[in-house]
Amino acid sequence: MAATEASPGDLRPAKKVVYCGVCSLPPEYCEFGGTTKRCSEWLENNHPDLYTHLYSEEALSQNLSTLSVDAQKRAEKDAKKKAAKAEAAESREAERKASSKVYIKRVERNKRKYVTEVSGLEHFGLDLKKVAKEFGKKFATGSSVAKTAAGGEEITVQGDVSDDIFDWLTENHEEVPEDNIELIEDKKKKSGAGAGAG
Repeated sequence: MAATEASPGDLRPAKKVVYCGVCSLPPEYCEFGGTTKRCSEWLENNHPDLYTHLYSEEALSQNLSTLSVDAQKRAEKDAKKKAAKAEAAESREAERKASSKVYIKRVERNKRKYVTEVSGLEHFGLDLKKVAKEFGKKFATGSSVAKTAAGGEEITVQGDVSDDIFDWLTENHEEVPEDNIELIEDKKKKSGAGAGAG
């Protein structure tokens, strides 16, 4: 069977689809994403015409009128449940971030040779590989992501740059509160009986 070519008159123009900036679904489906309130606010600010089409009193009452009384009650109840669930998830996330810590640890390797280990950045949504690369460029030194004994990941930066990293984080990543950053110094234990003599 030979394929027939479509004439230019048969082609329909491509349809432009808007995707929500909050849940990434088309706005008609935001109600299923669990962030309806934030989605509708985003839509109102970015696409007021579409917002009016979907959320005006007329549109809402028209949609509700097609449902039975029981279905209307269920729909309202479900919407409230989803909104409450989304709010609870947001507050849990905020609490988790507030209690998370970033540790910047100066570790002595040999006599007067140091590395700086940074852990906990992933709790604030930062990409460790990207940040490690930024550290390497900023401080002109080696910087890499390594596994920790506990199974997590941390960034290891060559040299004693703990204070510089602290300053850089507070200036460039406002999502990491200054109060959540801790500087730690890890002194190497001296071996043998002469530990007290210095």
